[in-house]
Amino acid sequence: MSRTSPAGTAPAPGGVPLTPVFVRLKLSLLRNGLRQSSGRTAAYVVSAVFALLIAAGQLLGLVLLRGNDHAGTLVVLLAGVLGLGWAVMPLFFPGGDETLDPTRLVMLPLRPRPLVRALLMASLVGIGPVFSLCLLLGSAIAVAHGAAAVAVAVVAVPLALLTCVVLARAVATANIRLLTSRKGRDLAVLSGLLIAVGIQVVNFAAQRLGEAGGLSELDPAAGLVRWLPPAAALGAVDSVSAGAYGTAAAQLLLSAAAPVALLWLWQRSLVKLMTAPDGSTLAAAEPSRTESASAAGRLGRLLPEGRTGTVMLRSLRYVWRDPKTKAAWVTSLAIGLIVPLFNAIQGRGTIYFACFAAGMLGIQMYNQFGQDTSAFWMVALTISSTRDAYLELRARALTLLLITLPYATLVTVATAALLGDWHALPEALGLSFALLGAMLATGSVASARFPYSIPQDSAYKNVAPGQAGLAWISIVGGMLAAALICAPVIALTVWLHVAGADGWTWLLLPVGTVYGALATAGGLRLAAPRTAARLPEILTAVSKG
Repeated sequence: MSRTSPAGTAPAPGGVPLTPVFVRLKLSLLRNGLRQSSGRTAAYVVSAVFALLIAAGQLLGLVLLRGNDHAGTLVVLLAGVLGLGWAVMPLFFPGGDETLDPTRLVMLPLRPRPLVRALLMASLVGIGPVFSLCLLLGSAIAVAHGAAAVAVAVVAVPLALLTCVVLARAVATANIRLLTSRKGRDLAVLSGLLIAVGIQVVNFAAQRLGEAGGLSELDPAAGLVRWLPPAAALGAVDSVSAGAYGTAAAQLLLSAAAPVALLWLWQRSLVKLMTAPDGSTLAAAEPSRTESASAAGRLGRLLPEGRTGTVMLRSLRYVWRDPKTKAAWVTSLAIGLIVPLFNAIQGRGTIYFACFAAGMLGIQMYNQFGQDTSAFWMVALTISSTRDAYLELRARALTLLLITLPYATLVTVATAALLGDWHALPEALGLSFALLGAMLATGSVASARFPYSIPQDSAYKNVAPGQAGLAWISIVGGMLAAALICAPVIALTVWLHVAGADGWTWLLLPVGTVYGALATAGGLRLAAPRTAARLPEILTAVSKG
């Protein structure tokens, strides 16, 4: 595409229609991707079968919902969630479809309209469109009553599917510069956080609906969503079934106007993307680099001097800059907060659930050298004795404590406030600190004994091929060992409650704190000589990704 290329509907150069070429290209990309490895083929087949089974189950469930008083509410909200998913997924999975990046075609003499049409048809090839079609078809069957509603449904379903696909394309094209940048890769890695938080929110919402009286509580929300494409298309089918023909006509008009507007926006973004130069230059990046260096200097002055401060600053930079490390931390922070607080909000939790926060962050101590990848050789050069190894591990543990201690305290206090159980706050804090100390101890030993590589070229693989067993031994074995190390503090807590000495449970705070500190010190002392003796083996293990 060039600036001087007029928009038209002519075929591709050489007289070959562009749309079949792009459809075959999409199929070829899919086929060649599956040929890369048998594991990838098996994963794709399993995911495809699983997705199709879910789609078939949804289709059957929606058909059985036909005649229910709240069927219209449910299908409208499902369509709205489906449209939101199509809009958001390209932001978190930009590498899932190579055709989402139109900049790969920038050197070809392609005109905007044929290119948009070809890309649109290629977008309809895949599991996602089939899944969406099943859901939309089942939704239309659930609310279509009468010949007029069926006729509207025949138009509404393709309109809704077209809106979803064009919306995804428009969002991806408008943000492709971001998605292919470092920030985009960070966003893709953080997709796991969105999924984890989404599951907790859905679970919480389902329980609240069950307590509040069912789908009738969603009627006000559905009344708004039914005017937003692509849900408006199914809202039109429901309105015709109810005899509201004027409302149905307005909703159907909105459903038809939405893909037209999105197509226009998509084409405009596409032309701008493929004709305008990329504005990312080194000069533009200099201010941010200067600010980053200044911030690092201020932080460095607050940290201890010597090796400890240097290692802590490096570890904090990993947390802030490295996509995999950042994703692990943010996910642990979010889940560690969501689990205890959501259970407390529902009134079914206990303050001991706050220990989940310390446990989730304690996992970050495992495989400390894996985040260094092949750059661990620079760390290894600075370790010439057991003392050096001890200082290295201690600094990494202090970095984790710098974040985890205030965070675990905040989560525990918030849980106690929601439950109104302030009397149990000291013992819950003591247990959290003891658990954290035990996990730091076992994490230090596991980092030295079972290191593994974290691939940097994949947003969704956290273990290099052939090292899954090491990862399982490191994390699962370490967590079980940490639970055993915490057994004396847990036993003391149980004994105080069984003996009726509730007035003495406050002692668990200092006891747990001291016990956790001693466990951490012991684990570091135990792991230091192993680290110093196994530097070549550790470097080999973490460099495989």
